Amino acid sequence: MATKESDSDHAVRTGRTVRAFKQALTDNLYYTRGQDVYTATESDIYMALSHTIRDHLIARWRKTVESRFEKDPRFVFYLSAEYLLGQQLAKNLLYTDLTDVARQALAELGQDLDDYMALDPEPGLGNGGLGRLAACFLDSLATMNVPCIGYGIRYEFGIFEQKFEDGWQVEHPDKWLHFGFPWEFAHPDDMVEVNFGGHTEGHFDEDDRYRVRWIPSEKVLGEPYRVMLPGYNVETVNMLRLWKARASEEFDFQLFDVGDYAQAVEQKTNSENISKVLYPNDNSPQGKELRLKQQYFFVACSLRDIIRLFQIRDRDWTDLSKKIVIQLNDTHPVIAIPELMRILIDENDLKWAEAWSISNSIFATTQHTLLPEALEVWPVDLIGRTLPRHLEIIFEINERFLADVQAKFPDDPERVSRMSIIEEGYERQVRMAHLACIGSFSINGVAELQSKLLKERIFSDFYEMWPEKFNNKTNGVTPRRFICQANPRLTKLITSKIGEGWISDLSQLSGLEAHVDDEEFVRAWRKIKQANKEDLAKIIRQSLKIEVNTDSIFDVMVKRLHEYKRQLLNVLHIIALYNRAKDDLSSVVVARTFVFGAKAAPGYHMAKLIIKLINSVADVVNDDPDLEGLLKVAFLPNFNVSIAEKIYPAADISEQISLAGKEASGTGNMKFALNGALTVGTLDGANIEIRELVGHENFFSFGLTADEVFARKESGYNPQDFIEGNQALKRVIEMIESGFFSENDNQLFKPITESLMYHDDYMLLADFQSYVDCQERASQAYLDQESWTRKAILNVARSGFFSSDRSMAEYCRDIWKIQPVNID
Repeated sequence: MATKESDSDHAVRTGRTVRAFKQALTDNLYYTRGQDVYTATESDIYMALSHTIRDHLIARWRKTVESRFEKDPRFVFYLSAEYLLGQQLAKNLLYTDLTDVARQALAELGQDLDDYMALDPEPGLGNGGLGRLAACFLDSLATMNVPCIGYGIRYEFGIFEQKFEDGWQVEHPDKWLHFGFPWEFAHPDDMVEVNFGGHTEGHFDEDDRYRVRWIPSEKVLGEPYRVMLPGYNVETVNMLRLWKARASEEFDFQLFDVGDYAQAVEQKTNSENISKVLYPNDNSPQGKELRLKQQYFFVACSLRDIIRLFQIRDRDWTDLSKKIVIQLNDTHPVIAIPELMRILIDENDLKWAEAWSISNSIFATTQHTLLPEALEVWPVDLIGRTLPRHLEIIFEINERFLADVQAKFPDDPERVSRMSIIEEGYERQVRMAHLACIGSFSINGVAELQSKLLKERIFSDFYEMWPEKFNNKTNGVTPRRFICQANPRLTKLITSKIGEGWISDLSQLSGLEAHVDDEEFVRAWRKIKQANKEDLAKIIRQSLKIEVNTDSIFDVMVKRLHEYKRQLLNVLHIIALYNRAKDDLSSVVVARTFVFGAKAAPGYHMAKLIIKLINSVADVVNDDPDLEGLLKVAFLPNFNVSIAEKIYPAADISEQISLAGKEASGTGNMKFALNGALTVGTLDGANIEIRELVGHENFFSFGLTADEVFARKESGYNPQDFIEGNQALKRVIEMIESGFFSENDNQLFKPITESLMYHDDYMLLADFQSYVDCQERASQAYLDQESWTRKAILNVARSGFFSSDRSMAEYCRDIWKIQPVNID
């Protein structure tokens, strides 16, 4: 007969002494891995260590659930197609305050904690900034005791592993689940059924109301996995719920029995493809359909789960908006709007007006882009085949909305077509961003400039109709991961001067200004930066076999590879600098090490060609003996959160050089500033706010403003004018075109040079000379190390605004109307 676990057993399991931790670890090794200390592999010990730390989180999670059930607060549900959580072992050790205990316990077992940090897999559940931001937001909400559940997809293969072969990006599967992920719990009992395809049937019910029944042709199951998200220095543990697709019928025994083995498991394969890979290439009809299925799959599963939680207390539907608010992270989850309408109308018999009133008071949307091509659209035919009932609901939403537009603006017929959810043309499209504007009570941008442009240019018609819906919430990042974890040396120094309160209240960094003239503090600051640079130099040496000068400026550009982010402008400057150095070595004011990190989408051919160019330029520069110790270029492969944590603390210069009016916000710019790097940047995205807060004199700005960009495009932009008027620029383009960086192959980089010479959509040539001059100012400034360090300290001291805690506090106050719930 089983006996109840005693209090003393529980105390040992989550004890905080070295002895208790070591006992819990060996118990987990025995009972979860079937091994003892003498026979265990590294993987066994890593898993047992992770489960031991997870036990501490479970104890806090149980308190969180019990407290919230008792207090019944309003919840925010965060729907995002991407999450880049980073490694969990170091974070969970920090948040449970067990790092030193675990290190000592492992040492007594003859093990080194750092060896197991390296084994911790990084879930690649995102493409770039969107996923990193979502992870920061969830971290802040837990730290602030805000009741929240995040929802997403448990991609079996996340963002690809990037390798370079002859300078080209080559994608390999990201096997983050290969050895198991100890930080998750599977919950097959909470499986959700999701439908696709088929047709709809209309009928009149007994009350003579017209009703619609969806008869699907395909069913898929969604299996939830729970990842615990602890808050820092609080008892709260929130949850991220990730959905895995499973087949409703995994195996056809009759087909297998007659030898048709592939067909026997076809449904299983087709169903599981939905959560197989992050963002399948949508250049084909099959890829488009799979992406749409992914989005609807995770939205349908999440809404079912949200409604299940809401109905635990048997509430009326009119209470739904009192207890929940759903934040849609960009346009990927916007199909949730017609899905909720379908649930309320078709499954729960609500009338349209009542259902729309409820739905419209629940959804809020964040728009993360200014690129028209990034505003998601789906072919009407595709939605009709895949989600026939949802297309009908979208049409009805649109019809009712356009009637309101006509009533409010009777003398502006063109406005109707501009605002319609349906874009007419050769292939009719559903504009998901328009659906988001219509179906949400709040639409927010993520930086002051971007929010302004959303209102004035992208959604000007919607802003004119509903100005009260639009607002700005400038992004932020979590200081726990991107300072405390990433830069422990700096964390210790800051804490020694202003205490540790800044970790949960980043505005307290302003206290560092009082120490900016403290010579001992300044020397310690400079020593830390040098140590961080030496750490990065070691990584570069191990990864690329390149020796870099740690006394050089570490000039860093790490972010997703996209033409508007203008990594190519950086390369043009490197080539110009190379030419100057070859002509006259004395022209190099200060040595430079250029560090890149970026992934290009597998189907984005121009971006991949730019990666090849960067690596080709690196080969020429790095192999030139004349430039040894003066110029180096290092492109680190497979940029992810873990690598980012090594790069941000080592940077002297942060490259934030997107064309003004193109970058929504950026968060890398904030991470660099918070680690003491100085920005070389355009007045774009959150760069503007960083410059205002840290001081113009502590920020190297260049380039056209957004208004100047729009004016030049409207008046006619000719890149040839800038080539003919700038001999250094002309020489750079001719070198690329001639094959100087491609072993005399003058065709390889022709798409790049032709794009620059005849289109230059992102105005690199217009900003080139301003960028070169700005970099020269930065070089001159670096020569005065005392002044440079002062600028670096002030960048950190004045960047407390860029905490995701502040961002989330603004969402809670202005959008969600939600209060923290302290866990007793």
